[in-house]
Amino acid sequence: MKRTTALSTLALASALALTGCGTGADEQDTGTSAETAAPATAAPETPSTTSASEEPIAEEHNDADVMFAQMMVPHHEQAVEMSETLLAKEEVPAEVADFAQQVIDAQGPEIERMNAMLEAWGQEPMMESGGMEGMDHGSGAGMSGMMSEEDMQALEDAQGTEASRLYLEQMTAHHEGAVEMARDQVEQGQNPQAVALAQDVIEAQEAEITEMEGLLQGLPSGS
Repeated sequence: MKRTTALSTLALASALALTGCGTGADEQDTGTSAETAAPATAAPETPSTTSASEEPIAEEHNDADVMFAQMMVPHHEQAVEMSETLLAKEEVPAEVADFAQQVIDAQGPEIERMNAMLEAWGQEPMMESGGMEGMDHGSGAGMSGMMSEEDMQALEDAQGTEASRLYLEQMTAHHEGAVEMARDQVEQGQNPQAVALAQDVIEAQEAEITEMEGLLQGLPSGS
């Protein structure tokens, strides 16, 4: 009888021990499953940015803003015309031709942007090829850095290395005039997009003036 009781007690203890092990394993499995099921934290989204050239044009403006756009459009158009004149010639060094194309690519979109500004302010956009009706490619010579009719004809007539040299000298003066006009706009303008564009003109064209100095030094001395 005592032997039977001892065996029963031993069996009960073994069963309890097995039950305890099973419960621990279940709890461990449950914990692992919970950790696995936890959703991963999503990476924060990067806010989208709008290019300055695509930023909506504010209606607020003053006379300086209007004058800046009305004068800079024909100024830019003349720079494009000068560059196209050079690119139509033969024997233009590749690096000078690349620079002339760079001017066209940069100033073309700025012309469109400034005309869009004028329209947003209730003004007539400037006409192509001289800016205002009746203007030819040299009649804006009163603007800072603008080439005269005689200057434009000289570039048209020049050939070979002399054409590249004359283009770079004229464009340097042209850029210096644009920088002067842009500085006036930064000081006097009110429209934030027009002021930002003027700051871009200053930065880009000052860098191009330095680039043209290097191109001039690299030209051969002959004509």
